Amino acid sequence: MILSHLPRFHCHCPIFITRHSLYTQLFLSPKPKLHISFSLITPKSHPISHFSSTPTLPSQTLLQTTENPSLPEDTHIEISVEKLFVPPDTDISSETTPLSTRILKGSNIVLSKYVRDAQVVQAEFVKSSVRTEDCPSDGLPEFALVGRSNVGKSSLLNSLVRRKKLALTSKKPGKTQCINHFRINDSWYLVDLPGYGYAAAPQELRIDWHKFTKDYFLNRSTLVSVFLLIDASIPVKPIDLEYASWLGQNQIPMTLIFTKCDKRKKKKNGGKRPEENVQDFQELIRDFFQTVPPWIMTSSVTNQGRDEILLHMSQLRNYWLKH
Repeated sequence: MILSHLPRFHCHCPIFITRHSLYTQLFLSPKPKLHISFSLITPKSHPISHFSSTPTLPSQTLLQTTENPSLPEDTHIEISVEKLFVPPDTDISSETTPLSTRILKGSNIVLSKYVRDAQVVQAEFVKSSVRTEDCPSDGLPEFALVGRSNVGKSSLLNSLVRRKKLALTSKKPGKTQCINHFRINDSWYLVDLPGYGYAAAPQELRIDWHKFTKDYFLNRSTLVSVFLLIDASIPVKPIDLEYASWLGQNQIPMTLIFTKCDKRKKKKNGGKRPEENVQDFQELIRDFFQTVPPWIMTSSVTNQGRDEILLHMSQLRNYWLKH
């Protein structure tokens, strides 16, 4: 796969950013150089949990669930410290507890002191907009979900709020055609954006979606982070790499959400497991970013990764509100 057209973000000169200061904190802050490596492995006897270990976390961060299974038994992803996402104001070298116990399961994300209020107790649809200036103006922080058509955005949104029909889902790609705002706990928003790539809509409409989605990313002052959904059940798609590259080039905070991780393809048929596709994607983008973006493995079928996403959103949101 030739990716020479993707911009590289290695920079040997000072970077001055005012519009997306959170991007600077999340992706351009220096990380400690520790010579440690570990594996994210879920043993067969491991209890159902949202964390590698719960005793190191404040009690208010725990999310109750009985239906979110652990990662598949054969999931094995090697992660070095340099590939971890370390939130701002988090010094992993000074903590007394083992680093491996503070990493969200099925991700490269370290938990920080900003993790709180992660539960979703209320969710409601607010409005659909086709222009950024028509979006809600109450100043609440928001997280945008975007990905290829039929990657599972609406299904993930429904899973996050534990409601089956909050966001309309469809087997036909391109169902989402506007900027859809859903208010969570009367304090922040989840935003469902039109998918890119194939969509069952006229060409002129697809061009409009592309235009107003980019305008939203570049001009929405309350956008905390974009959650870019990638289908982990299939090989890496160039269009996903291009989208991630565009977000990075425009210094927009981004988290990679790998969907459909419940689909276990058999090796004898030439298919790769989701964790292998996740690693392939990481390898292909690592030369184009100074710091590896945060990522989480998910499944809307098994609810894998649901609580991890909410915890990650909570620490980003609380940091954003403080700064």
